[in-house]
Amino acid sequence: MHPSSFKNILKGKVIIVGIGNILRGDDGLGSVFIERLTSRLRGGIKLKGKMEFVCFDAGTTPENYAGKIIKEKPDTILIVDALHLGKNPGDYEILKKEDIAKCGLTTHDLSPNMFIDYLEKETKANIYMLGVQPEAIKMNTGLSEPVIQALNKIEEGLLECIS
Repeated sequence: MHPSSFKNILKGKVIIVGIGNILRGDDGLGSVFIERLTSRLRGGIKLKGKMEFVCFDAGTTPENYAGKIIKEKPDTILIVDALHLGKNPGDYEILKKEDIAKCGLTTHDLSPNMFIDYLEKETKANIYMLGVQPEAIKMNTGLSEPVIQALNKIEEGLLECIS
C-alpha cells in the first residue's frame, strides 16, 4: 500500500477504530495501532486542510463504541483489525464493505459486516477496513515481527498523508 492510498479515502472528519485483543498476539494489532497513533498525534502533527481525526481503541467490543462513533458525525471511518486475508503474515490491504465479505473471518464475535452496516446506516460515512494478515493469534505472545513491520509502514503512510 502506498501513502496515496490513504489520501484517496481519508476525507473530512475521520474516525479510526482499532479492534483487537492485546492478549492474543497479532489479534491486538488494531489496539496497538491506535495507541501508537494517538501518541504520535498528541506530539503535534499539523493536519492538512480541514481534516480532523478521532481515534478509538474498541478492543474486542467495537459495538460498544458505535454510539460514540455516530456522535462524532464522521465523513470517513477506517477500521483497523487483524483479518485472515489468505496472504503472508504482515500483508495488508484497505477493503470496502463489499470486499470484507469475501475475506476470511476476523477473530471477533461480531461480524464486521453487521458493525459496518449499522455505522453506514447511522452515519452515511464512507467506511473502510484496513485488514492485516496475522501470523499467530496465541495467548500472551505479543505482536509478530511481520505485523510490527506492517504497522510501522501503515503508521508512516498515514502520518505522511495527514501532515
